[in-house]
Amino acid sequence: MNDLTSRALELQHAAHELMYLGMDGEPVYSDTFCRLNKEVLVKSDSLFFAQSSDVEEEANLCLALLMGYNATIYDDGDKEQKKQVVLERIYNILEKLSTSLLKLRLLVYTYGEVYEEYILKEINVIIGIWDTRLMTSEQIEIVKEFRNIEENPYPWEEL
Repeated sequence: MNDLTSRALELQHAAHELMYLGMDGEPVYSDTFCRLNKEVLVKSDSLFFAQSSDVEEEANLCLALLMGYNATIYDDGDKEQKKQVVLERIYNILEKLSTSLLKLRLLVYTYGEVYEEYILKEINVIIGIWDTRLMTSEQIEIVKEFRNIEENPYPWEEL
């Protein structure tokens, strides 16, 4: 595994940890919360200009960036613009990716940003292909994440 891939996977892990902080019932301490937010933003910003000619590596990088910018509460004023750039990069590689867990994860996190119907359809096609009795823990987790996004769209919007 090369350095770019390992850094992208490290950011994915840190962003996931931040997104699910406290969900295990453990108390959330402000210093831990602040440290993780800063760490995720710094890692996201350090990878923002990195790109790969390898489609899967680029997909992992874009997924890490989207997760990172979504997870952190910090914003230097350009976070939304950076997320738009990442989304454009994602659109450029989606068609090139084979059907896989990585593609589904990228689609789910993208759908959580744009709520576009064609992405929803592609997610459901991939999930429909999988045998639910044989799904891995990672597959189960991303399906749950998708169902959560689907059931709770636009959580910041007043209904």
